Amino acid sequence: MIPVARPILGVEEKNAVQEVLASGMLASGSRVKEFEEKFAQKFGATQAIATSSGTTSLQALMFGLGLGPGDRVLTTPFTFIATTNSILGTGARPVFADIDPRSFNLDPEQAEEILARDSSIKAILVVHLFGLPCLMADFEYLAQKYGVDLIEDAAQAHGAAFAERYVGNFGRAGMFSFYPTKNMTTGEGGMVVTSDDVLAKKIRLYINHGASERYNHKQMGYNYRMTEMAGAMGLVQLKRLDKFVATRRTHAQFYDQKLGMIPEVEIPYIPPQCYHSYNLYTLRCQRRDELQNHLKEEGIGTGIHYPRGLHQQPYYKELGFGDYSLPKAEQAGQEVLSIPVHPGLNNEELQKISRAIISFYEARR
Repeated sequence: MIPVARPILGVEEKNAVQEVLASGMLASGSRVKEFEEKFAQKFGATQAIATSSGTTSLQALMFGLGLGPGDRVLTTPFTFIATTNSILGTGARPVFADIDPRSFNLDPEQAEEILARDSSIKAILVVHLFGLPCLMADFEYLAQKYGVDLIEDAAQAHGAAFAERYVGNFGRAGMFSFYPTKNMTTGEGGMVVTSDDVLAKKIRLYINHGASERYNHKQMGYNYRMTEMAGAMGLVQLKRLDKFVATRRTHAQFYDQKLGMIPEVEIPYIPPQCYHSYNLYTLRCQRRDELQNHLKEEGIGTGIHYPRGLHQQPYYKELGFGDYSLPKAEQAGQEVLSIPVHPGLNNEELQKISRAIISFYEARR
């Protein structure tokens, strides 16, 4: 089976982790600190705060922003549930606007319609879905016009850029995930990036039981720290990130050429000024479920990200979100299919995947 995602780990990562194990210093320490410093430098922020997962980085960020009951955060329904669970966890509420059906990202026009009529919104949380940047010039304008914070979920967008500027670095803060399916991995792990030193201080306290030093607890907090093993792996993976992204883009260009002429398939749309990092190569396709079954029979892994909008999740319906009508997000959930694009693919596998998709539609015309 050709997997839809696969972490690329080598001898250098293994050696880095073994050095940590041999040292006996396993909790967050010097390697995590170095990883934070180099990550901040890479992505153009003054601060980077490493956490135990992408989800905990989101939770820490929401806490740092001071969100609470009565506050509302405008975001997309077409994303993984961690995006909005982090909002709910503060007592605040997500507010959903529909997506642009071409990019699958939050639609700025839909967002402004809601901002214009809802003064309780405190922040816009954009999600750079599948590695494609949102239209950040538009969202920067909206944040300034309506006096709200702009924050970025870049969990899938390591190395993506808008107007030659890395995502995660546009709003007040951004976050990344290092889950094994991401463009770089630490096994698990996350990172908040910001140039707001006050916000960074709050987040650092939050992920360390609210303590500035041992047994000196100044605020609410938890143990959301990154381990030294993860930090060591992250330092190696960060050095390899540009090559990983370049390879993903080369694979995507191959698919664009092979699949772009199939009438029943829409290849990823890239708006102007957007540099896609292709965490996922996601098609919009007719007869999606049949195609997925066909590819499985051919030994090709796929993924459906995401089959239903967050407002359609059972738990969110219980919370009163079931009244939302977001037809573009709902339709996308019935038509999207992600195919392998990770750096571990070879030319033979790329050819096999594209031939399988082409032959599926040719046989049904």
